[in-house]
Amino acid sequence: MESIPAAELLSRGHEARSEKRLTEARNYFAQAVDGCRKANDKALLAEALCRLGQIERDLGNAGDALKHYGAAVELRRNQDSPLLLAHTVRHVADILREQKRQLEKAMLCYEEALAIYRGHEDTPPLDLANAIRGYALLQADLGDPDEATFLWHEAMALYAESGVQAGVAESQSQIAFLMGR
Repeated sequence: MESIPAAELLSRGHEARSEKRLTEARNYFAQAVDGCRKANDKALLAEALCRLGQIERDLGNAGDALKHYGAAVELRRNQDSPLLLAHTVRHVADILREQKRQLEKAMLCYEEALAIYRGHEDTPPLDLANAIRGYALLQADLGDPDEATFLWHEAMALYAESGVQAGVAESQSQIAFLMGR
């Protein structure tokens, strides 16, 4: 049987995920990870691990998602792709924040991702907004409503700049909640 290239497996997995065939998508992404490891293609392996982490997160498997994203972070630390590293670290932070018991680790990850994004002139505003969003949620969870409100204002401006009305609406709702309205 002819093996399918990892890039094709990733494409098939993405399609399956978009069609809500999550188990099938996970199988494609896992095959892509295996293929990339065998080919020693570290850049594509990092992408495959992120996709596998994403699907595990979709399936409610936070531990497995964290494992895959964590492996992708380590690979991306050795690559010259700071924005991909920031994106991946932000996903690790999101998972840690959602688990509620690893808030300090989540804070370190958000701070790392934000430092990379803020230090890079090519950072897409939407990527920065999404990182700020997670950090704002974390600050609220940590009991700092003033910092969370400040962050939500920044995220809202970036969502507006990006034309993401759902992000603007969420920001407005969070600000109103934090201000006690």
